[in-house]
Amino acid sequence: MLNRVVIKLSGEAIGGEAGYNDAVISSIIGQITRAVRAGTQVALVVGGGNYWRGRQASPETDRVKADQIGMLATIMNAIYLADAFRRAGQGAKVLTPMPVGNITTLYEKDAALEMLAAGTVLINAGGTGHPFFSTDTIAALRAAELNADCVLYAKNTDGTYDADPKKNPTARKFRTLSYETAVSRNLNVADITALQLTREAGIPSYVFELGAPESITRACAYPDTQNLNGTYISQSSKEEYYGHESV
Repeated sequence: MLNRVVIKLSGEAIGGEAGYNDAVISSIIGQITRAVRAGTQVALVVGGGNYWRGRQASPETDRVKADQIGMLATIMNAIYLADAFRRAGQGAKVLTPMPVGNITTLYEKDAALEMLAAGTVLINAGGTGHPFFSTDTIAALRAAELNADCVLYAKNTDGTYDADPKKNPTARKFRTLSYETAVSRNLNVADITALQLTREAGIPSYVFELGAPESITRACAYPDTQNLNGTYISQSSKEEYYGHESV
């Protein structure tokens, strides 16, 4: 099992027609709770795309204001997730980089590490507190600050491909690749700032399909390579592909 991870969840992943997809959230909560009880310290970063994405704004909207709306959307999602953890009997805390009254707790590294060591799930929301940064970036930043073993990107695809598999039937899925390759080939793993941060910090990333059975549990069980169905990215990894039958 990995000792400490940062998991990036999109807002779309937990959203539903009535606001939230509670079946998906229940699965996420259950898997993370089992991982914590097995010894993995978990920090989450949640997006806000189920409520708002900056590109939805009109062209006349100030970019700073659009990003601030997005930050608030992530805080709403984090509060909902924290309460879901509470109902499941798992402690969780919402941390933000700026004060939000008495609703959230201000992020501070030493306090965050103490909470992780006590088995509390940390839910990072509000991004960096500044515009022009994505939730990928805050995931990488928190991983570097907290000395995480890996950043786990939970996505709606089962890994990273060398081409769009929906458009190219010959696209191959990477088993492993380097950060240099991911950036130079613009493989759409995460934003470039996030990839550069984790590369410089020497922290690997793992891209996997959230909807696969026990996907978070398996991701936290790495380096058990028998369970490696996504794409592992590090400073030194060579380009290795799954067989065509896996694509």
